[in-house]
Amino acid sequence: MNDGKTGHTIGAKLRDLRLKNGLTQEELADRAELSKGFISQLENDLTSPSIATLIDILTLLGSKLSEFFADDDSERLVFTSDDFFEKKYEGETVTWIVPTAQKNAMEPVIVELARGESTDADIPHEGEEFGYVLSGAVCVVVGDREERANAGDTFYFSSDRKHYIKNVSDGISKILWVSCPPTF
Repeated sequence: MNDGKTGHTIGAKLRDLRLKNGLTQEELADRAELSKGFISQLENDLTSPSIATLIDILTLLGSKLSEFFADDDSERLVFTSDDFFEKKYEGETVTWIVPTAQKNAMEPVIVELARGESTDADIPHEGEEFGYVLSGAVCVVVGDREERANAGDTFYFSSDRKHYIKNVSDGISKILWVSCPPTF
């Protein structure tokens, strides 16, 4: 009963999902209107559920067939410059370096600012932001605070105050900026 993709058996995956939900075999059996023995047999790969029973169990455990059988290794691990998406604004270029980041918990981008330019002031929102100055120098403005960050420096702040960055170098400043959750 190996699912053919992750090397885990259906029974082991069901057990993991049940435990993630903090349920005992008996509690899951009661909710699914099945016997505890049947749940035990499923988890030990001694029996196979019908599709309808599997769907019922997965629904109770907050999952779906497609998620349950999804190949955990199918998610992209490496992105190349061919995958990047770039958008140019006046004096600013933003490059999305993980094209699927909008659906993820965090969103990394490369921001390039021309001399004297600033990002738009971002209004307060939930989340946190991290930046690494790759080249140049910027002034990080968060609420009433302003601090300089040079090449090789990092910044980190809660997004609950108005914030932006301003290029204070003589040339282009380049920043790796990561927002959690995605905001760019």
